[in-house]
Amino acid sequence: MIIEKFSIGMGDRFAHQGVAQLQAVVKAAELGIDVVPVWNKSNREHTFVKSSPQSVRDEADAAVKTLGWKGSYHVDADHIGLKTVDNFLACSDFFTLDVADFVAKAAPEEEIERFVANHRRYVGPLKIEGIAEPLEISEELLRRAAGKFLAAMQEAGRIYRHIAAAKADFITEVSVDETDTPQTPVELFLILAMLAQEKVPVQTIAPKFTGRFNKGVDYVGDLKQFEKEFDEDLCVVAFAVREFGLPASLKLSVHSGSDKFSLYPIINRLVKKHNTGLHVKTAGTTWLEELIGLAEAGEAELVQEVYRIAWGRYDELALPYSTVIDIDKEKLPAPEEVATWSTTRYAETLRHIQTHEHYNPNFRQLLHVAFKVAAEMGPRYTDALKRNAEVVGRNVTENLLERHIKPIFGC
Repeated sequence: MIIEKFSIGMGDRFAHQGVAQLQAVVKAAELGIDVVPVWNKSNREHTFVKSSPQSVRDEADAAVKTLGWKGSYHVDADHIGLKTVDNFLACSDFFTLDVADFVAKAAPEEEIERFVANHRRYVGPLKIEGIAEPLEISEELLRRAAGKFLAAMQEAGRIYRHIAAAKADFITEVSVDETDTPQTPVELFLILAMLAQEKVPVQTIAPKFTGRFNKGVDYVGDLKQFEKEFDEDLCVVAFAVREFGLPASLKLSVHSGSDKFSLYPIINRLVKKHNTGLHVKTAGTTWLEELIGLAEAGEAELVQEVYRIAWGRYDELALPYSTVIDIDKEKLPAPEEVATWSTTRYAETLRHIQTHEHYNPNFRQLLHVAFKVAAEMGPRYTDALKRNAEVVGRNVTENLLERHIKPIFGC
C-alpha cells in the first residue's frame, strides 16, 4: 500500500465527528486541494475513553458512505508498540510505530559495531543536494548515533515484522517525536539508514523538531531555525530514498501538528519548493471544537462542569502529557469565575484565535487533555453531541478546513 502525497491525520476522541471531518476534506477537494484523510487514535486514548480500535474503522467507513467519498482514506493505529498492536491489526491499514521509549537504550555492542562498519563509507563530509554545507560524519558520530537510536530502530523492525506476519498491505510510519531532544538532519539520515538495515519500508517518518509542539496551541521556538531544519530534513529524506532504496513515497510527518499556525506558511512553502509529500497529524483539536460547539449551542452547565472537574484534577490529567503541554496554572481562571461567563465568552476563551482578547492558551491546553472527563460522563456528553450535531459539526469542519488544510496544503 502506497501513501498518497498529501495526507492529514484526523483525531476524534468520541467517534461522532467523522462526517464533519471528512466534509472539510471534501470541501478542500472542491477547491483543488487534494489531501487524503487518515483517521487516527492511539491506544492511550482508547484506554481513556473506553473505546476500541474497530470504532475508528467503523466511523471512517460510515463517514465515507454518508458523503459518497470516492478517494482514498486510511485508519491509523497511532503510537503502537508490540504490546498494543494486536488489537489494531484487523481494522487498521496505517501503523505508527512508536519507538521513543527505546531511544538511548543500548543495542548490543556487536550490533553497534556492525552498523558502524556497514556505514563507514559515509565518514567525512557528505554532500546532499539542497543543503549548502556538507554534513560532517565522523566514526565517533556513527557510533554515538547507533548507541542512541539503533535499539529503537531494531524495535521498529520487530513491530513491522509482527504486523507483516498478520497482513500484507499497510502503510508504515515510524515515530521518534516523543523524545527529550530533537534529531538533527545528520541523525535523521542515520535513523533512516538503520530502518533500511532493518528492511522497514517506512513511508512516513516523524522526527522531533526544534522547538515546542505543545498540544493544541501554536509553535514555540525559533522560526528561522525550524525553517532551516525542516528544509534540510526534506533534503535528507530525498537523499535517503535514493541511497538506501527506501520507498519513493517516504515523507516527513509532523506530529502534534494541530494549531501550529506560525509554521504552516513555512511548511507549505518548503513542501512546494521540494515538490515532496507531507503528513500532518491534527488529533485532539476536534474534541475542543466539540466543546466550543456545545458552548455556542447553549450547553452551559455541561461545558462549565467539564472545566470545573478538569481544574480540580489538574495533576492527574496533565501528567500523561507533561512533555507536550506548558500551562501556567496562575493564568487558569477559577471554576467560580468560569461559572459566571456566558457561553459565548467560554467559546471565545477556548477557540484558537490568538488575536481575540479572551483567548487563553492555558485554558485551552487544560481542556485539551481533559477529554477523559467527558468520557466519564458517558451518554450525558455524547447525547449532547447528538442534540447539537449541526453547530458542533460546523465548528469541526471550519477548524480543519480553514485553519489547517488551506494554510498547510493550499496554494
